[in-house]
Amino acid sequence: MKKNIAVIFGGCSSEYEVSLQSAYSILKVLEGMEDYTVICLGITREGAWYRYSGPLAGIENDTWKDNRELLHPALISPDRSLKGMIEFTEKGMKTIRLHGAFPVLHGKNGEDGTVQGLIELAGIPLIGCDTESSALCMDKDKAHRLVKEAGIRVPKAILLNGKAEEQSILEKISGVSYPLFVKPVKAGSSFGITKVFLKEELMPAVKEAFKHDSEVLIEENITGFEVGCAVMGKDDLVIGEVDEIELTEGFFDYTEKYTLKSAVIHMPARIDKETKNRIRESAAIIYRTLGCKGFARVDMFLTDKGEIVFNEVNTIPGFTSHSRYPGMMKGIGLSYRDIISRLIAEEVE
Repeated sequence: MKKNIAVIFGGCSSEYEVSLQSAYSILKVLEGMEDYTVICLGITREGAWYRYSGPLAGIENDTWKDNRELLHPALISPDRSLKGMIEFTEKGMKTIRLHGAFPVLHGKNGEDGTVQGLIELAGIPLIGCDTESSALCMDKDKAHRLVKEAGIRVPKAILLNGKAEEQSILEKISGVSYPLFVKPVKAGSSFGITKVFLKEELMPAVKEAFKHDSEVLIEENITGFEVGCAVMGKDDLVIGEVDEIELTEGFFDYTEKYTLKSAVIHMPARIDKETKNRIRESAAIIYRTLGCKGFARVDMFLTDKGEIVFNEVNTIPGFTSHSRYPGMMKGIGLSYRDIISRLIAEEVE
């Protein structure tokens, strides 16, 4: 019997467009797998849920939501006796058992544990990190505290809440030298992050970060460069190749991540074998410390002195065929199709 797999895409997130591209790539692969019946479950920017039955190109070019004949309102039912979804058609309501749910959502309202909680509450096998690890990895402050306890260096940082006054902020960062980073505690793809070089730039950066979250981190700048490592699995981990981000200016913000105007991704990273092994070992420690399963990309800094510093974990990294995560897994011999097959097989019986 074919297994029903729901791929969830879109969402109320500033990373809506990225989700569409990742989901399109995954769906193209699943389309050719005979063991699965794939259900496209789309969420509009406004938060409306629909089952989409049109061509996959509609997801890629964001026209999927425009033809109402191809849409039926749908939702995941929290009723564990159903273990599936409800679809509302012209003929009435019907229930569909789901053997797995694959959220391909980036940022808030999708990568932060919200949708994962719904899937787990419904008793549906979840492909990817669970509710707790998703929420934890989205919270940069809590993630850093735990990883530090595991023995891996994290950047020095000061945590602010919405009531912080300018004088109080200046006093708190008196021991941190410029440049420094101001970032929302919970936001994806570098939204709301500013690299601050001068004192007079600080408060505008703090105000910008507070637009994205109720808590803000002011963090030291790490001299060196960013490296990433793809990790997959639950008990026995598969550790991908290490990549490196080369920047000629600024930092790896949203624009750079998706245009690479002044950044270059080197895969594999231009580092020696011993350093590469240390990064891969650190990625595994971080992945386990934060309770990840399924897949995640662990981002770190490598300092000028060769020290590894934790940055963040993306529990649903970009997943197009040319994204960093598949690229790092390709570096150890896994094709894009191999990755998708393994992720589903690990959770779907």
